[in-house]
Amino acid sequence: MYSQHNDKNHDECGVFGVTDNDKAAALTHLGLYALQHRGQKSAGIVTKDRDTFKLHRGIGLVSEVFNKQDLAALSGRCALGHVRFVKGWEHVTTINAQPLMVNCSKGQIAIAMNGSILNEERLRTDLVNAGAIFQTQTDAEVILHLIAHSTAPTLESAIIDALTQVEGAFAVVFLTDNGLIAARDPHGVKPLCLGKKDNGYVIASESCAFTLIDATIIREVHPGELLIINNNAVHSRNYTRPLQSSFCLFEYIYFSRPDSVIFGQSVYDVRRRTGQQLALESPVDADFIISVPDSGNCAAIGYAQTLNIPFNLGLIRNHYVGRTHLKNSPVAQTVGVRLKLAPIAPFIKGKRVCLVDDSIIRGNTVKKIVRLIKNAGAQEIHMRLASPLYKRNCPYGSDMEYEDDRPLIAANHTADDIKNFLEVDSIGFLSIDGLLTAVNGTKTKDAKAYCTMCFYSQSEYTGEISPEPELFE
Repeated sequence: MYSQHNDKNHDECGVFGVTDNDKAAALTHLGLYALQHRGQKSAGIVTKDRDTFKLHRGIGLVSEVFNKQDLAALSGRCALGHVRFVKGWEHVTTINAQPLMVNCSKGQIAIAMNGSILNEERLRTDLVNAGAIFQTQTDAEVILHLIAHSTAPTLESAIIDALTQVEGAFAVVFLTDNGLIAARDPHGVKPLCLGKKDNGYVIASESCAFTLIDATIIREVHPGELLIINNNAVHSRNYTRPLQSSFCLFEYIYFSRPDSVIFGQSVYDVRRRTGQQLALESPVDADFIISVPDSGNCAAIGYAQTLNIPFNLGLIRNHYVGRTHLKNSPVAQTVGVRLKLAPIAPFIKGKRVCLVDDSIIRGNTVKKIVRLIKNAGAQEIHMRLASPLYKRNCPYGSDMEYEDDRPLIAANHTADDIKNFLEVDSIGFLSIDGLLTAVNGTKTKDAKAYCTMCFYSQSEYTGEISPEPELFE
């Protein structure tokens, strides 16, 4: 039996910070709007107004958490914001929403983090035994306690002390009494970039947030780098030795917005090239190409252009489906994906359709989309996926809630099994080498710079970055 849970990945978290700007809260609010795709469970902003930190956070989308009065109360020239994806074992509560804020012997400090700490359980146990009292279930609070318990003489050195104790993948930003401090894990798995806005600086998970506020991107934070941003200046140092880069390929495939620049390349360009490479590896004889909106759009364009087959809109997405009040309603449970997608039946009827999407995780959503197209009268339906098959859950923050009743469809099934389950006439997907070829289209990175762990079974994977078996399980 295949699960009826959502087929797509849970998005990652998004962080945004700004310094030395009278409109810090308003800019952060806009930045979080741009990063909303990275997390829809909660949102929060903390500002520094002279010697006072002011925090507002809540459950839901950015538009649901903040109103004019909330933003007006967040005065100050420095701000830090967060949109949150929730791990399967965490509760969706305000207390787990970020940023988190504490006042300790090192001063006031707030944290916003994207990522996952693999040794979190061990660190939490040690901290509790040392007297720490935890308020949340988040990895970020572990870092705060490590800072508070550090014997290092300064806040900066205490942050370095904390970060060198954690194992995993993270992009983290701190708001302190003196400004912002940003850091990226030594493998560089998670993205984080630096920009300039007026006389101050901005930091964000993706560059698309800079576009919205008319900021200029400077560069990405380097793996293993610590940036201290205050007094209209940026100071850089390596807090640890950079390791073999292992950039997350799912940032290109799915997580990031197409208008962002991630790991030195345009996300749109990479996705279009995955479609082009897919056309070379798995061509099709069809009347036209359609995409699963919006995730498959860029790859479908590249696929259609390479094969010289028309690309057309075959599915219309409803952008106004509510997320919170409809999710568990009887209506939502009954009609499923029909709330979000509608086929253009007169256009599809009697045609050979090639459906392109970015990836397949469990297959349930794609199966329902195929049925929509079939019910619209398609003569043939061919499925093409612009990434390799996703074979195992990622421990570095891209949580798929991989449980016994929620299997990954490629974990124990062949391509033919998946074709039969989806009830399509053919299926094709990008090879791992093909994905790396597409990513390296501009020759800016070596193939070894990217993490491919999720595309291999545990026994197959031999990459540079790999957790201990008990941490993975």
